[in-house]
Amino acid sequence: MAAEKERPCAGYQHGPPWVFKGSALYQLHLVKASTARAFVPRELRLVEAFGYTLGGMFLARYHDSPAGEFDELVVIAGIVWNPPTSCAWAARVLVNSAEACRHGRKEVGLPSHVATFSKTEAAGLGNEPLVKSNSFLSILGIGSTITKQGSGREIEISETKGSSTRHFCNISLPLTVATGSHKHRKWMGPAIRMSLPSFSGQTEDHPDLLKYSCQVECRVSPVKPARIWSSRTTDPQESSDGKISRAGSNVLADSDAQNQSISVLLSRPIFALEFNSLKMHVDAPKIFVPHSKKEVGISSN
Repeated sequence: MAAEKERPCAGYQHGPPWVFKGSALYQLHLVKASTARAFVPRELRLVEAFGYTLGGMFLARYHDSPAGEFDELVVIAGIVWNPPTSCAWAARVLVNSAEACRHGRKEVGLPSHVATFSKTEAAGLGNEPLVKSNSFLSILGIGSTITKQGSGREIEISETKGSSTRHFCNISLPLTVATGSHKHRKWMGPAIRMSLPSFSGQTEDHPDLLKYSCQVECRVSPVKPARIWSSRTTDPQESSDGKISRAGSNVLADSDAQNQSISVLLSRPIFALEFNSLKMHVDAPKIFVPHSKKEVGISSN
């Protein structure tokens, strides 16, 4: 049985690059630098100003991927320097697919965890539809209409480990009526192509520091930031270097990492983008050596 769990799913065997199709909400937050440093390796320099960095979340629903359909929440701790540009650092990755979780951990060096994504309709004063929504919210499967009262939809995310479940956060995606005509409402923004470079690694599965890139094609438009809350708001204590301290060590314990990830999500949102018709190519990671141009491939199928 153990060997069966470790075997990659058939879809991932055909990569890299691994291709994911769907929609996403990319939301940037002002995150305290001290919070972000709890996750970022000492070898990397945080991009910060006045005690803050840019973090946030990437909330996606994939209808086609090597692991089939699944939801994903990437908590972005902050941005680190990678001259002449910068890269994101993921504090935590939650997916409702065991295959996607295994792939993230074993192949990409991500702090991936299995979670449940429960989607419900928030209480409202009425439900008279005003206009159809063909955006990220519809593809998420959490609503296809906008109501006069502006009621929203919520996603409750809980981590699962064995038979236990632990609440992580709730995300409210309001269905507000955009200004302009119905025809304007259906416009999903211009088609763009961009690269989202990221660092990963320094995990139990991948002790090395890794770097990988996501090549994104999508239609993008600015949207109102989602509202996020959690019942678990206790801040873990920090040591002088910003790392979470536990039993005299600088290792980020998983429970503390979970709480600190929630702190990232509860930080102030400043901007949100909706990605529709998303097609994302994820390259295999390479070992990254700071202050060196040498990178060594680690994944091949």
